[in-house]
Order: sequence, then C-alpha cells, then structure tokens
Amino acid sequence: MAPQDHVLVVDDDAEIRNLLREYLEKNGYRVTTAADGKGLWAAINSTRPDLVVLDLMLPGDDGLTLCRDLRARSNVPIVMLTARGEETDRIVGLEMGADDYVPKPFNPRELLARIKRVLRRTRSLPGTEFKLLQVLLTRPNRILTRDQLIDFMMSREAGPFDRAIDVQVSRLRHRLGDDAKEPAIIKTVRGQGYVLAVPVNAER
Repeated sequence: MAPQDHVLVVDDDAEIRNLLREYLEKNGYRVTTAADGKGLWAAINSTRPDLVVLDLMLPGDDGLTLCRDLRARSNVPIVMLTARGEETDRIVGLEMGADDYVPKPFNPRELLARIKRVLRRTRSLPGTEFKLLQVLLTRPNRILTRDQLIDFMMSREAGPFDRAIDVQVSRLRHRLGDDAKEPAIIKTVRGQGYVLAVPVNAER
C-alpha cells in the first residue's frame, strides 16, 4: 500500500461509515466519509481520494447513477457496496465503471482485501488496457468471450466470478470516449462477450 492512501466512503448508514472509518484508519488509510451524492461530489472536488467505496442504495441519486457520473469525470477506482443479491445489479455496476463489488452484510477484512487488490490492479492498468486494445484491434467485429480475452491477454483461465475483464473494458471505453450506457465502439453482447464494432483499416 502506498503511504496514506485516501479512501472516500459513501454510505447513508452512519454506523457503517463510522465502522469503516475506524477500521480503515487502523490499517493505515486516510478516510473521508459522505452520506449521499452531494457529499460525494464535495469530497471528490476537495480531497481527490485514491479510491471510493460507494453504496448502491443512497438517497437521491443512487449508487449506479453516481458510479456512472463519477466514471465519466474520473478514473478513480470504485468499490460498490450492495445489499441486493441479484447478480444483474452487480454486473450493471461493473458495466457502469465500478472496479469491484462487496455484498452486504460484509466482513471489513474482506472489504480491505478488495480495496488493496483494486488499488494494485488499477495502478498497473494502462499497460493492461493497451494489451486489451491490441487484442480487440486484431479481431474486429468478432465476438470474444471473457474467457477468450483473459486467455489472449493473461494466458490463464477465468474463474466463475472473475470480473477483471469487465473492469478493464469499462476503463478502456472511458479512455476511448465510448458511452458507458450505449457503447458504440466496444459493444457488450449479452451472454456472450464483447466485440470491437468499428472498422479497422490495416496499413499496407
């Protein structure tokens, strides 16, 4: 962990905010908390956190909306907290730009492990994004499954809950200016994978 990584915790439950502030500070993090979207934007503009822990269910704009809007403005890593059990909600969060999710109720040790993993992963991400773009550019207009992308990029098999590729696709879309809600460059094919949906002209 880099010295004094700064985590912004956004949750409308004061008990959870206080618990995470105390636990993360004991583990060497600097922590700012907010109860809603207004507090999130105030903290983002004034403190520039290294990572955001964002609850899905918030008053006013919900976590998915805030995640999408935050990703449109920043590459700050986002870990979603969700009390919902549906996998669809978690996948939508990842597609909106979240880097990981932790379901409630959660063990603070698990959240801490996820935070450490996301920070490690995102700090080495630009090279991974370039590799992903290379894979897509050499296979335009071809649907590639998550397993295939991981195999092409990392030479390993995907686990059943491996969402690393989803996160990298989301970040690559952001860098390319692709709309997160209705992407036109890297499209999601439900139940299958991703496709680079633009013509690629090879130089001769």
